[in-house]
Amino acid sequence: CNVGATKSEDYGDYFAWGETQLKSTYNWSTYKWCNGKSNTLTKYCTNSDYGTYDGKSTLELADDAARANWGGSWRMPTKVELEDLRDNCKWEWTTQNGVKGYKVTSKKKGYTKNSIFLPAAGYRTGSLLDYVGSIGQYWSSSLGTDDPYDAYLLYFTSNGVGLNEWTRFLGQSVRPVCP
Repeated sequence: CNVGATKSEDYGDYFAWGETQLKSTYNWSTYKWCNGKSNTLTKYCTNSDYGTYDGKSTLELADDAARANWGGSWRMPTKVELEDLRDNCKWEWTTQNGVKGYKVTSKKKGYTKNSIFLPAAGYRTGSLLDYVGSIGQYWSSSLGTDDPYDAYLLYFTSNGVGLNEWTRFLGQSVRPVCP
């Protein structure tokens, strides 16, 4: 299930990328790793035009919402792991216990009976929770490659699934993995 949830169809909690605690407002002025704007990044900055360059493109475990909240070996998936999930699974838009989302079933031999449910939990921007029931967005631990103020996430609607770079301050779902 998602971090903050007790069953697979619960939405769980929403985290800004690189943050491990909940908050009431999600914008650049409340984002932990900047000084109020997208061009004042203080950590995870691969372009000095956007703040203090540190070259870090993967979350440190101390900034990983899955590790901070679940402990053990749990962590947020990488971009590559989310690509693997997208490409090597069957995605079926469905409703589970009244919640819309995707049943994701492995296509790999020997694992075709394994599936997970990813609820369309929407996302948080400002103090609002938007698009619940129609969009799912799940953070990876990978910084965006186009602009350092974005990070990669798995994105879906009832029309399909993809990977995008999205603004780091937004509150998104986290579905942990454990190697």
